Amino acid sequence: MRRAVCPGSFDPIHNGHLEVIARAAGLFDEVVVAVSTNYAKKYRFSLEERMDMARETLASLRGIIVEPMGEGLLAEYCRHRGISAIVKGLRSSSDFDYELPMATMNRQLSGVETVFLPAEAHYLHLSSTLIKEISLLGGDVSDFVPKSVLRRLLAGGSAAE
Repeated sequence: MRRAVCPGSFDPIHNGHLEVIARAAGLFDEVVVAVSTNYAKKYRFSLEERMDMARETLASLRGIIVEPMGEGLLAEYCRHRGISAIVKGLRSSSDFDYELPMATMNRQLSGVETVFLPAEAHYLHLSSTLIKEISLLGGDVSDFVPKSVLRRLLAGGSAAE
């Protein structure tokens, strides 16, 4: 079985994420959406809320598992879960410059490969940070996020620590 992971904080998950995850599902038998927590970051949504939004949004896709990544290195997570590939979406050359050293280190640590998927042109501008900022300032983000995310953003969501 070919298994891959799409890691991220997904705070919140948006249509750019969904597009990359759906494409990964077409390439691999199973795709684990590993929702991470970086304790140095302040999150709008709790880990459970982020996982619920991902599960609700991805329920129609075959071969998708949503789970917390937990603590520790992504390379070790992949080794323990029998995952052979990390899938990362790239919006720009700066994403590539950021991701390449991590991809190389992950391969050296555990042999896991990284597959880069270029984002669709109409999603190049999307980021969770930008979506949260626009939403908090009263802007319409309905074209950029799934309904389950929009509902939570409009309701105010939680201010997870």
